[in-house]
Amino acid sequence: MSETEVPDPALTLAPKPLPRGPTEGPLTTEELQLSARNHSMPLEALRYDITPLGLHYLLIHFDIPMIDPAHWRLSIGGQVARPIELTLDEIHARPRVTMPVTLECAGNGRSRLFPRPVSQPWVTEAVGTGLWTGTPLSELLAEAGIAADAVEIVFTGADHGIEKGHELDYARSLSVVEAERPEILLAYEMNGQPLLPQHGFPLRLIVPGWYGMASVKWLTRIEAATTPFKGYYQATNYHYRAGPDDPGTPVQRIRPRALLVPPGYPDFLTRRRTLAAGPCRIEGRAWSGEAPIERVVLGIDGGWQEAVLEPEQGPYAWRRWTSVWEAEPGEHILSCRATDASGQSQPLEPNWNWIGVGNNMVQAVPVTVR
Repeated sequence: MSETEVPDPALTLAPKPLPRGPTEGPLTTEELQLSARNHSMPLEALRYDITPLGLHYLLIHFDIPMIDPAHWRLSIGGQVARPIELTLDEIHARPRVTMPVTLECAGNGRSRLFPRPVSQPWVTEAVGTGLWTGTPLSELLAEAGIAADAVEIVFTGADHGIEKGHELDYARSLSVVEAERPEILLAYEMNGQPLLPQHGFPLRLIVPGWYGMASVKWLTRIEAATTPFKGYYQATNYHYRAGPDDPGTPVQRIRPRALLVPPGYPDFLTRRRTLAAGPCRIEGRAWSGEAPIERVVLGIDGGWQEAVLEPEQGPYAWRRWTSVWEAEPGEHILSCRATDASGQSQPLEPNWNWIGVGNNMVQAVPVTVR
């Protein structure tokens, strides 16, 4: 290039190509963009039974759709006896249910894997518990009359974009049996307020017990299908895969996890905690989509002590736990470990897989006691 030539901004400013698979390198420009658009729940918000609206974790695959509720419609069709189309007012007029539900992103814990799968770089905080209000899905499916040969119910949102070269709407399916669970909601309120645009206004699906990818936002269509749905986010993404050629197994219910509120006060950059010596009350939350939480232990430098579980908020909401630590001067690592009624406990080592989902290894919080 001569001294008078001006470099093409499109070439000089373009990000480097993404790695084809997991990487041992630093965060990419693309991952930083994702982490700026999406956000996790600050760990201190574990103190709330119900996560305040602005603190609940958020993951958006494409753009947030701007939807005019006056013109929005929900259609229920496919292999049904009586197709249905409903306005938002008609959905509001239907039977109303409110329940606390903990949602967690399937990718929570991804950045703690090595090598790191390149995607939204969650640490441990991609979680939140909302008080969701809506109408039961099962009643609408019964009214529509699902065909006897239908095997799945497909849910399609208004968010549209490109992933891995494919242009598509965000869509997921559930088996007919799963979709007819009475606790699955078509939700239009969160914490007593209309859904915020980023949380799926005007209507979203809430699938209690499953990772968040199942709770389709900005819902527009529900269709009964006689063959398994092969959409990208169902058949390809959200699978536990050992490598690029492994079809894997589908991600479904939330694995058990406990998190603690980091004690003391943080360093701005590292978030490392500092606190005074003496009795320190540690608290946190634990949850599982497989079975109720029945035990939490607090870890102190590799040793474990029992925590006290408080009463459940509901079958699909996190459970509060507490423990007292006699903090002695020095450097310490705090952790916590949940076990549910099915016998599943959090692993001490990471659950590595090709796209970095379901990594529920125990939390580690470095603490300096003075």
